[in-house]
Amino acid sequence: MTVDKFREEVAKGQRFEFGKNWESFLTKLSDEHISISQSSLSSMLGIKSLSDKSFLDGGSGSGLSSLAAKNLGANVTSFDYDKSSVWCTSELKKRYYTKDDSWAVMQGSALDSDFLDELGQFDIVYSWGVLHHTSRMWAAIDNCLKLVNNEGIFFISIYNDQGIKSHFWWIVKWLYNKLPRVFKKPFAFSAGFFVNFLMLLKYTLRLKPMVILGPIFDYKQRRGMSMLSDIVDWYGGFPYEFATYDYLVDYIQSKGFELQKGNEASSLGCHELVFKRI
Repeated sequence: MTVDKFREEVAKGQRFEFGKNWESFLTKLSDEHISISQSSLSSMLGIKSLSDKSFLDGGSGSGLSSLAAKNLGANVTSFDYDKSSVWCTSELKKRYYTKDDSWAVMQGSALDSDFLDELGQFDIVYSWGVLHHTSRMWAAIDNCLKLVNNEGIFFISIYNDQGIKSHFWWIVKWLYNKLPRVFKKPFAFSAGFFVNFLMLLKYTLRLKPMVILGPIFDYKQRRGMSMLSDIVDWYGGFPYEFATYDYLVDYIQSKGFELQKGNEASSLGCHELVFKRI
């Protein structure tokens, strides 16, 4: 999985450039974003401090989660397939931990077994919203599971399987990546506004408008991310795979892990699952 291969896939409309989106997000990154990301990570793991813990961020994206883990005391290793995402993560390291050797940033793929074998094993292997974009999600999951040490933690987030709706979204994402660059963001923002409008209309008729408005108003409180960046990420995010919550739980537990905590997505969005190797 080389840089040239990545560029070839982008040029053919087979892959979304997440890193370009995250470069834009970093211009808006604030202390509040960072604080919320730390709190979210700590809460989901059920650990207040990651001191002396080794933490692998598989598909580091903006680098925000890696920074959150580092702020919580972890020894962090970050990697991403997208060169621009590697730049983003390296930029955050440069801003906050310039000369700290306990945070390594590199380029690599969750599908590259040789690369992963060189990393060793970790107390915490984290991959939020990443492995379903590899084009071989189950192989990527298997590869990451091997990186969890004895009694280590595996924290994963995967898109929910909504049946026919998920296949519809696959088509939307495919279309986004086939569009000329100049039309991509307008397409994402227009589609995002239209979908949210329809959902708001639906729940307003049910006298429950806050089902839609609540998450919009509190968006930053979920992992500290930016809504506009995530809209582009959602409509552009391709390759795109998905799974039901129960299947994910059964599959990963069959590999010698036990579910510690889980948030099941009810419709759109991602399941969040924290497992422990047993």
